[in-house]
Amino acid sequence: MTVASGSSGGAKFATLDPERTRGSSVRIGTVRASSARRRCRPRAGRGMARGVGGGRTCGLDLGAARVGVAIDDELRMMAHPRGALDARDRKALLAALRALADDEGVERFVVGLPLDMHGGEGIAARRARATAQQIADATGREVELWDERLTTVQAARELAASEVRGKKARARIDEAAACAILQSWLDARRGRR
Repeated sequence: MTVASGSSGGAKFATLDPERTRGSSVRIGTVRASSARRRCRPRAGRGMARGVGGGRTCGLDLGAARVGVAIDDELRMMAHPRGALDARDRKALLAALRALADDEGVERFVVGLPLDMHGGEGIAARRARATAQQIADATGREVELWDERLTTVQAARELAASEVRGKKARARIDEAAACAILQSWLDARRGRR
């Protein structure tokens, strides 16, 4: 596995080349805030005040119109949906994520990285990397990129199985995909311990 350096708007970050494994969620890389933002520590929010070591993790499913949001529970076992944010106004989105991180004691974001079925990166993956860097810079939190292949398909199937269809399903698909991304990340972490 090789490490490549990159930059986005003057902020440097390191990314890992994607592993070419099919059907498994792999850690794609971690994005850190630029040095000026890195000094900002998460304030103790509701998640940190409960005495569980460290803060919470927030999963994000990035889209052109909406960003699905999910947050783990205090035991770091289950992902729970938190709705969707409007992605069309980038400044408002970053401010909302900063407020969420402060209010909920989020210490890291897990952002879905849309790889193709062979593990390659296209335009959508490059946009996700750039947005992940913006989130890291705006919030001062670590952002981990996670393989999101087929999470929207999985979310659509789960919504259909629970008999949520039509407009309700379209409104909930983003948060369900964010839950799938975060739950995959949580399961992989639990397996490593």
